[in-house]
Amino acid sequence: MTAAPCVAGASTTALWLDRLDPFDRRVPLDGDVDVDVAIVGGGFSGLWTAYYLSRLEPSLKVLVLEREFCGYGASGRNGGWIVGELAGSFEKYAARSSHAEALRQARAIAGAVDEVGTIATREGIDCGYAKGGTIYVARNTPQAERMRADVAHEHSLGFTEDEIRLLGADEARGHLNATNTQCGMFFAACASHDPAQLARGLAKAIERAGFTIVEDTKVKRISPGVVETDRGTVRASKVVQATEAYTRDLAGQRRDLLPVYSLMIATEPLPDSVFDEIGLAQRQTFADTRFMVIYGQRTDDNRLAFGGRGVPYLFGSAIRQSAELHEESHQLLSETLVEMLPVVGDCEITHRWGGVLGIPRDWIPGLRFDPTTGVGVLGGYVGEGVAAANLAGRTMADLVTGRNTDRTSLPWVGVKPRRWEPEPLRWLGVRSSRRILVGADNREFSRDKEAKLSYRISRILRGA
Repeated sequence: MTAAPCVAGASTTALWLDRLDPFDRRVPLDGDVDVDVAIVGGGFSGLWTAYYLSRLEPSLKVLVLEREFCGYGASGRNGGWIVGELAGSFEKYAARSSHAEALRQARAIAGAVDEVGTIATREGIDCGYAKGGTIYVARNTPQAERMRADVAHEHSLGFTEDEIRLLGADEARGHLNATNTQCGMFFAACASHDPAQLARGLAKAIERAGFTIVEDTKVKRISPGVVETDRGTVRASKVVQATEAYTRDLAGQRRDLLPVYSLMIATEPLPDSVFDEIGLAQRQTFADTRFMVIYGQRTDDNRLAFGGRGVPYLFGSAIRQSAELHEESHQLLSETLVEMLPVVGDCEITHRWGGVLGIPRDWIPGLRFDPTTGVGVLGGYVGEGVAAANLAGRTMADLVTGRNTDRTSLPWVGVKPRRWEPEPLRWLGVRSSRRILVGADNREFSRDKEAKLSYRISRILRGA
């Protein structure tokens, strides 16, 4: 096996944030203030909500509050996928509504991929947007059998060959020349991009529209009409909470979403000759279908940005930088990348980083707005949040302004997941599940036989 590049000397700043031009952080909140709408969180959910509010009712007085800087969290550190699908199963959304409504929602999420590209062009946001779709490869017999069954199931639900299709081994390798490829699956509704550039561009567009963003402002508590911060109190007739994994920091909300770590590495820019061998000519995003999720993309400057979930959950829903920069896990990512694509074995790993994403207890993302209290909440995307946040933000803007649209009746509107179990049950359950899935991947790759029990557990864990 080709030796994997060492990660020890890599920068520990996220590639996307490292590529930003130097910028001054916005001023914090300066005392008490009254506004029409307060939006807590300067990630994609909050920014898209503010952006669409500026299009619908630009006369509103809107304030976005961010503890660090816009795009600091998952929105500036993710894998750079704008994927047009939601976590949780189609059947769960259909159970909340109907088969037809679940299909309408799935296509609305897919349409959000194009919407992001349209807005980036309109607002002059140079975020390297490229809609090349996603190539999934099956690299052992159990993965191939599941992939064939999954594509057949998707078609039975009403999705077309243009939306998702099964590929033979040769066609799959034409997209991504990964080792041991047995077959592949192409999912059309996905684009690659630089998320930090998108977040920064959205923030600037919001300010051009006349809305205000404050940074370095810690929100401590949210209640109807009031947002309490360390810099003053915000009174607002409507409050939108868009705090994703950092929801655990708000008073009374530690068990609402589970913060789970995902880590990434990035290579140096690679010559075109390397991509002639790898593929990814349309900048497709890519993954295989192991239980412990991995994901990658070809960046607009010819790097491979590659990530996965591997760092164990921390007791008490803790968020620590030491976990985000866990060198052993980053080295494992390097080894996994080279095992898939041996040609990159001689490259340099220039960046390694991590961050947290938010998982609801039933793995169903959603949004809700109570017109009586004026409080809205959105998020819990389970790592598939860029396109989902766009649709959620558009929908929240509709709800906040009292509009009934084709978005406000989608099945994920009104979702309120139950809370996670208290510790130590939460820690024991999540850690045990992770160990089962890691073991299942190891068995399937080494023995080429399906880990049936682990597969059933993974479906439960992924909301199916």
